[in-house]
Amino acid sequence: MKAMVFAAGLGTRLKPLTDTVPKALVPVGGQPLLFHVLRKLKEAGVTDVVVNVHHFAQQIIDYLIENDGFGLNVSISHESDLLRETGGGIQHAEPFLNDGPFLVHNVDILSNLDIPAFCASARPEALATLLVSDRVTQRYLLFDADMRLAGWTNVATGEVRTPYPSLDVEACRKLAFDGVHFISPGIFDAFRQYGFEGRFSIIDFYVKACAGHPIYGYVQPGLRMMDIGKTETLAAADAFLEELKTFRIFVS
Repeated sequence: MKAMVFAAGLGTRLKPLTDTVPKALVPVGGQPLLFHVLRKLKEAGVTDVVVNVHHFAQQIIDYLIENDGFGLNVSISHESDLLRETGGGIQHAEPFLNDGPFLVHNVDILSNLDIPAFCASARPEALATLLVSDRVTQRYLLFDADMRLAGWTNVATGEVRTPYPSLDVEACRKLAFDGVHFISPGIFDAFRQYGFEGRFSIIDFYVKACAGHPIYGYVQPGLRMMDIGKTETLAAADAFLEELKTFRIFVS
């Protein structure tokens, strides 16, 4: 199985650490975030990984070379010319990912996700399956009773985005996206179909395309997840890793 790791971000919420190193190499539990994600992917049966790079790109490349890709077949998707965000990053990596379904994992997500079970849950017709959970945030994805994506909302502002003009938002299930998705290679044609190119958010694409292409949410019972995207969570990350050791699923 193939996977993509998002490692190109500027990591602005982790300043001043990311003034000298990329977010992917910020240490947690004595090892860089990238170490934890690659180890998890390998233990889940992933064999080929593409890592996108932009901020301090050479540091990430050197780290992968020094560690021989952790026994994975690692490719680099260079975004030195333009940081393409999540959707554009996937699109830019098409040459590495267009021959079968693939997993996408943010580098700053630590969890006890059972990756094989998550991938196995994908329905044959799904363009993408998104890991989501019932947690408190301001921005939610909206799902119908069949867990098919129907839109997005910001509950703080009341903003709603949906391709369905008569969508009953209150009847939808509101769930937070957790930075992991399992994607059909058909997404690359869908990008072109909807005119997405260059720099764009994958969530913006999903919301626009969900009426024409089935996109589903997946909730793992007992999911424990932490987004190490800001200094407040970084301070608690070591303890979180220790907590995850009590779970059986693929965490260092």
